[in-house]
Amino acid sequence: MEVINVCLDRLSKGRDLDYQLSRQAFERIFENKVSPVQTAALLMGLSAKRETEDEILGAVDVALDKARKVKGLGQILVDTCGTGGDGKKSFNCSTAVAFFLADMGIQVVKHGNRAISSTCGSADVVEALDLPIVQEESLVQQELKKRNFVFLFAPYFHPCFANVAPIRKELGVRTLFNLIGPLLNPAFPTHQIIGVPNQEFLPLVARVLAKKENIKKGCVVYGAKGFDELTPCGINKIYFVENGSIFSFELNPADYGFPIVEEEKLMCSTKEEAILLQKQVLLGRGPKELKAMVALNLGCVLYLLKGKDLGLCFQEAREKVNTGVNSLFSKEQLC
Repeated sequence: MEVINVCLDRLSKGRDLDYQLSRQAFERIFENKVSPVQTAALLMGLSAKRETEDEILGAVDVALDKARKVKGLGQILVDTCGTGGDGKKSFNCSTAVAFFLADMGIQVVKHGNRAISSTCGSADVVEALDLPIVQEESLVQQELKKRNFVFLFAPYFHPCFANVAPIRKELGVRTLFNLIGPLLNPAFPTHQIIGVPNQEFLPLVARVLAKKENIKKGCVVYGAKGFDELTPCGINKIYFVENGSIFSFELNPADYGFPIVEEEKLMCSTKEEAILLQKQVLLGRGPKELKAMVALNLGCVLYLLKGKDLGLCFQEAREKVNTGVNSLFSKEQLC
């Protein structure tokens, strides 16, 4: 019996796939050796019973094996991203955080795409700010040295995903691919913050992140009011990962001097509005609610990098966000 049929048979009975079966199945999917119907059935079978750590790891490892990899960039590399799918049409916080980190001298290798479910994706922001969207391995080191920031366009670095893109689009629902996107950075970051849109994914994604050998410290976050980023809207949940160990933490922004805000204050109705607000925040201006959101996530990453008191990290983040970026952009890029 073909591997894909073995997998479908197990899933039809509500049984999990082990690591090897998952790896073999996704190997065939990425090599276009499985029909669209079988691929869709596998994805929906996994989703219906809920994906396991081994199933995700199998898919991640195959995808990275087939990726256009970039190695040897530096000892400290950061990525900031969410899985998306929270349906919030929120401000692109993770990209703003990446820019502030780069402006602070921290090397950021951001891996992302254009908007799928959100108003404005990370690639849309990068393009609007006239930064290069890198689609060639040889240019990555050069761009990183130039501004401590480089954007890796996911469709280029993962060509095997072209086979499944039409299937995902036609299905129109969450699948395993939504969860694994942030785990597929081909530059293998050492520090990473990942946002998930449902708190049930926190321990699962954290366990997978803990098994990635390149990750020294990371965290998986679920934002108050259902955002896939930390928000100043109430209690946030965080799973910290360090050297393979995991511990959970509930973050109340009010405990660190952040005012609690309404979730509507964090949303953007159009791409144009999202870009305008991004520029304002990067200049140290813009709505206080968005600046608080960025400072929360920036402070969390600073905590991963520096290991000092979380409150001090939030204080440093607030000061940076209020000041704005200094050297990353020209005035023309932000006007």
